[in-house]
Amino acid sequence: MLTSKQRSRLRALANGIDPVTQIGKGGITPSVVRALSTALEARELIKVTVLESCGVPAAELIQTLAEQTFSEPVQAMGSKITLYRRSERKNFDHIKLDV
Repeated sequence: MLTSKQRSRLRALANGIDPVTQIGKGGITPSVVRALSTALEARELIKVTVLESCGVPAAELIQTLAEQTFSEPVQAMGSKITLYRRSERKNFDHIKLDV
């Protein structure tokens, strides 16, 4: 569970990154979950765009995505979702959450 200060730091870091994928009318599929999990392992902090054709707002999808990717929900704003998961990789410059 992230504290409000940690979440604030992650939101600030997420301002400069582009979305890694889009969720459209197919919704959350196993392939989308795999792609997001791989991206989280590589980057730790990712953004996802939820298209209007999905039919479900980003605010409703964020918790489901977080559970399925074993990540922490950071923010759902408009059509964007931000997720964080600490990478298991060694020799990786991890995001510092100690504020």
